[in-house]
Amino acid sequence: MIFNPAPMARLGVNIDHVATLRQLRNSNVPDIVAAASLCEKAGADSIVVHLREDRRHIQDKDVFDLRKSVRTRLNLEMSVSEEIVDIACKIRPDQATIVPEKRREVTTEGGLDVASNFKRLQAARKLLEKKEIAVSLFIDPERKQIDSALRLGVKRLEFHTGRYADASDESKKKKFLKEIIYAVDYARKKGFRVYAGHGLDYENIKKVAVIKGIEEFNIGYSIVCRAVSNC
Repeated sequence: MIFNPAPMARLGVNIDHVATLRQLRNSNVPDIVAAASLCEKAGADSIVVHLREDRRHIQDKDVFDLRKSVRTRLNLEMSVSEEIVDIACKIRPDQATIVPEKRREVTTEGGLDVASNFKRLQAARKLLEKKEIAVSLFIDPERKQIDSALRLGVKRLEFHTGRYADASDESKKKKFLKEIIYAVDYARKKGFRVYAGHGLDYENIKKVAVIKGIEEFNIGYSIVCRAVSNC
């Protein structure tokens, strides 16, 4: 397949793992604000950070500092815990992407189960939108999740691409790629703005980047790894 990215697709760079390195020594370096600035200067369209409940990498001060310094768009990944929603309402990022969160997971393991968490998601959505924060849901590329998101009233979805990115053989990759293609088409027909991310790198993104309708790709780990390797 020829690499021909979808026209005008944007890149959001997740800098969580810059903070991961810093937290290993509980130091002030690497500087998270400087990292965000470098990404923006290199052409990133948005900066993405996940303020986890356990504060394993990004800290409260980071998101307040980034809100002051980011010149493009600040996308805050977050759970629907009252504490985190309250912080988001104070910071007022350009976008809040609601993700599932488990304390023991290494990274986000899958998309939200919208139907099972409908009331909490609805409450969080209303609070965030009152502060004029755009709300996105991070879900698996499944019709049932899209339909639940439609009932919830959000306008933005980010599809979890981890199953495709982590597939162990080509047949599975093709299967999961087809799921993404179908989900993007279905979501767009329902009026959603569509984003994608998780596990994408400099190689496996090629087949996802040609899918029409995806407005933005959010990538972090592979970019941070490559930056460290090229130092």
